[in-house]
Amino acid sequence: MTELEKNINYSFNDKRLLKSALTHTSYANENRTNSNERLEFLGDSILSFIVSSHIYKHFKNMPEGELTRLRSSLVCEAALCVFSREINLGENLLLGKGEDKNGGRNRDSILADAFESLLAAIYLDGGLDAAKDFVNRFVLRELNSTTKMATSAKDYKTILQEIIQRNPEEVISYVLTKETGPDHDKLFEVEVHLNSNVIGKGEGKSKKAAEEAAAKQALSLMGEKI
Repeated sequence: MTELEKNINYSFNDKRLLKSALTHTSYANENRTNSNERLEFLGDSILSFIVSSHIYKHFKNMPEGELTRLRSSLVCEAALCVFSREINLGENLLLGKGEDKNGGRNRDSILADAFESLLAAIYLDGGLDAAKDFVNRFVLRELNSTTKMATSAKDYKTILQEIIQRNPEEVISYVLTKETGPDHDKLFEVEVHLNSNVIGKGEGKSKKAAEEAAAKQALSLMGEKI
């Protein structure tokens, strides 16, 4: 367990919590002790909360559906297994003899559950800040690669709005000018107006995408670096 603490850069005050987090059901059944299932239950909620809170605050233009998909990609079993293997979590698990013999230390479901259990143990031992540090190290770092392109494409309206707001008397609006194609494959064309003047045009497969494209063109015509 000392090696694992080094790997996660956290030292437990209550080592019993760490042991509980590492105790698989198979070991618990053989040794008449408690498993990590309750910790896993708590860890799942903590992980979801920390990730949800982070992406909600940092991706202000992202709609609910995309936020949900992004969160799912960060906390799915496949992702948690990668993080678990980085810290050699499987080598530290307490498994029953049969489970150990059958490769349980490298089983994705067991590793993902143990990661959540470990997070819960850290939370109970060190509080929310310690849990956030753990999640930031092994989960939120993935945001740079998974959202860089997506978020850059969704910031144009916000950037334009912030520029226009410097002059309180100016009013910006988006006007749908054209809608073509069948329901399953529509193309929308939008103009962005500053007061009554057209300052940008854009098109896209959704109204939002068309508005973003129009805002991008407006920013470009204004000489803003985007």
